[in-house]
Amino acid sequence: MNLPNDSYSLFCLESVIDSEIESESKLFPMLEQITLNFGVTNVYKNCDSIESFQESLETLLYTDRDFKHYEVIYFVFEGSNNNIEIDGYLYSFEEIAELFQGKLNGKILHFANTKELNLDQETAQYFLAVTGAKAISGYVNHTPILSTILDFHYFGLYQEYDDVIELVENLLEKHYALCSTMGFRLYY
Repeated sequence: MNLPNDSYSLFCLESVIDSEIESESKLFPMLEQITLNFGVTNVYKNCDSIESFQESLETLLYTDRDFKHYEVIYFVFEGSNNNIEIDGYLYSFEEIAELFQGKLNGKILHFANTKELNLDQETAQYFLAVTGAKAISGYVNHTPILSTILDFHYFGLYQEYDDVIELVENLLEKHYALCSTMGFRLYY
């Protein structure tokens, strides 16, 4: 298989019940496949508390030498509306924006369907303005299956289309039924 020369990197942060318990994430097969099929390098980390969430983000932003290469930040957290939930604590989009203040230039923050992403325009624009992110994406509908099937195609297409509008047009063209059922959303 010929892999594209301009591969990008993806950083995945997943909320788990207990990070001390060694278990394999349901995300690993998809992350492995995007590497094998598209040459996308990815880094996986998990967290089980608000402290480990903040620690993971601080490490990512301030000590990870590869941060500049991550074009997609993939969050797998429970939540709805304007919040993610970690160990019973609700963390708002405004708080997340403050953590990422000015640090997401040119990056996409993508949420798995474990968190319902249904932002009002004001919240989305605030987040994009504060963080500098290229886009926020995710799903409105919390479906019984994890969104890794569609996420795989989305991350693969990002390899070909840097422009988010072209990216989503192609995703919809190829996987309209799945996008519609899961309620795919992009804020840019």
